[in-house]
Amino acid sequence: MERFLLLIRNKYLIAGVAFVVWMCFFDRYDVSTQYSYLKEEEKLRTEKEFYESETVRIEKAIIDVQENQTEIQRIARERYKMKKDNEDVYVIKYVSPSKD
Repeated sequence: MERFLLLIRNKYLIAGVAFVVWMCFFDRYDVSTQYSYLKEEEKLRTEKEFYESETVRIEKAIIDVQENQTEIQRIARERYKMKKDNEDVYVIKYVSPSKD
């Protein structure tokens, strides 16, 4: 019991425990803040990977359009509903079944 009391009265131990408690809970960069920063960083990294892959896909599409005339026609037909003079275009819209 005396040994325990001596350990508690040790000023270095008290200062060390106070420092750890301060750094874990009251500091500007406490544990919860660091955890939220790590989560945000992971989210931003996944967004960066997505946008890099999208950039590559779009650059490939631009090169295809510049080099291939049929690709231009395909895009004009699908996105802008354009047609040739002797064609008929039918737009089919899918309707999801209603839950009654």
